[in-house]
Amino acid sequence: MITSIVLIKTSTDAIPEVAEQIAALDGVSEVYSVTGAHNLIAMVRVARHDDLADVIPGRISKIPGVLSTETHIAFRTYSQHDLEAAFAIGLDA
Repeated sequence: MITSIVLIKTSTDAIPEVAEQIAALDGVSEVYSVTGAHNLIAMVRVARHDDLADVIPGRISKIPGVLSTETHIAFRTYSQHDLEAAFAIGLDA
């Protein structure tokens, strides 16, 4: 599974509608409305790198109201659960 974080700039007046359209796309697991330089962050999870091209420039970027995207591909996932397990090694009495 390939995970990418997509930072999205949108028209301010279209944020809710754009977010709903992005969230409905196959491969998009979550969409967050955020503060800062970008308006939305989408989590895209696909099976193959080639699928990223279909989802991000092929569909997300073509949604009316999307002004630009910036994509970051995740190398490794660290969750709170994983961190707790790592720090608990050797602590069992």
